[in-house]
Amino acid sequence: MQRAPRQAPAGTATADRKRVDLDHALKLRHTRCQSDANDFDHSVNKKILLVDDERSIRDALSKVLRAEGYAIVLAENGQAAIEKHATEPVDLLLLDIGLPVKDGWTALAWLSAVDRLLPVILITGRWKQAERAAATRADVLMEKPLDVPLLLQIIHELLHEPAEVRARRIENGESNFRQMPCDSQAFRERVQRGYATPYPCDKPVPTLP
Repeated sequence: MQRAPRQAPAGTATADRKRVDLDHALKLRHTRCQSDANDFDHSVNKKILLVDDERSIRDALSKVLRAEGYAIVLAENGQAAIEKHATEPVDLLLLDIGLPVKDGWTALAWLSAVDRLLPVILITGRWKQAERAAATRADVLMEKPLDVPLLLQIIHELLHEPAEVRARRIENGESNFRQMPCDSQAFRERVQRGYATPYPCDKPVPTLP
């Protein structure tokens, strides 16, 4: 009597599938890195998907990032971000949380599932988002108004992390999540336009009487 082939436990099959997805993502990263190797300035070929529903923020950030040598892909909502990612590969995702059509959380869940090695920086003007952000595949949560020099430093760090190191960390379930406070100087300037007393980033702003 012929025995039926033994089936692997469900948990093992899931782990194997995740490892295959991670290996595939790693090969794609290597392909992009190989094409970058012919360029003296590696930032020139690095592509950032910038997603924000405020046009002023998209314009300002894209101008700064292009000046640093990055190629920028723009999207104004979560659905547009998913569609843009499907048509052209990117090296980093800079994603606002509060978006129309599909919000940032929904877009992040989809994008991090199809591109497991994609570095992600979340940006938000909302309070108390760190706990939820830490439970996702995001690397950093930055509060608005953004500290632009710090943002550029973080982007540089994430884009220069070796793909093998990132893949190993993800496979082991390790997280390097960080929360970065807003630019306190810009925040104080905003507050002082309406209030006599400046408030730090970690304190709620009182409502106008």
